[in-house]
Amino acid sequence: MFVFPLYLSYSYLLICYAGVHLASAAVGKNIFLLSGQSNMSGRGGVVNSTWDGYIPPESSPNPAILRLTANLTWVPAAEPLHRDIDIAKVCGVGPGMAFANYLLRKNPSIGVVGLVPCAIGGTNISEWVRGGYLYKQMMRRAAAAVAGGGTIRGLLWYQGESDTLTLEDAEAYKNRLRRFFFDVREDLHLPVLPIVQVALASESGPYTNVVREAQLEMKLANLKTVDAMGLSLQQPENLHLTTPSQVSLGKMLTKAFLQVCHYYHLCRYEATLH
Repeated sequence: MFVFPLYLSYSYLLICYAGVHLASAAVGKNIFLLSGQSNMSGRGGVVNSTWDGYIPPESSPNPAILRLTANLTWVPAAEPLHRDIDIAKVCGVGPGMAFANYLLRKNPSIGVVGLVPCAIGGTNISEWVRGGYLYKQMMRRAAAAVAGGGTIRGLLWYQGESDTLTLEDAEAYKNRLRRFFFDVREDLHLPVLPIVQVALASESGPYTNVVREAQLEMKLANLKTVDAMGLSLQQPENLHLTTPSQVSLGKMLTKAFLQVCHYYHLCRYEATLH
């Protein structure tokens, strides 16, 4: 199994179920930023603007998983993770809880996982430019996440559907995305921050293949790309991942993150990836 070399002090979590409050948030959290657009935010189980309420076991709450709310407080994490962040649309199941649960399953000794939802549906990569509202919001939330103790371990990024609509945006995507990743690492003062991005699963616009090519061909240190193509999509809109697909994606993200850690020696690693 693997353990992170630093910040392994455990915090005290008191979660009372059935009258329930979080008495003490954790310090020494392993923090992950969840950014991008609707498939990271999560639309699993959402049909005709209504979420079915189903949470699969793989995405169930876990006392070792916390979520940073819109008002910058830590609470026990539960789907929908983005319910108070991506407020213009109805949120459902995303990949975040499956990712965190699978990570803890691979090694429970890593301690507390802190998830920081930042994704906003329908956003173009140009809206995530340094200095823009979404970028500043993500940085503000990242700063708040570490203020109470913990370390940002990775960025999970799923975005690009909105950039498939015009040839201009699709052709500019690769350079814009590369710049975004560089800026995030620089502004977080984490030059080797592991990043796991998702290549598009749905053909949103006529230039989907151009954006997918940019994603799949992106070569940066500590960057891993997982391909969501082939995962099942909600019908009839054929755009958003189903709940089972979000669970599968969460596991794919975990495996990719662990591979980055292992390859770049960012953590001591002995666990199987299978």
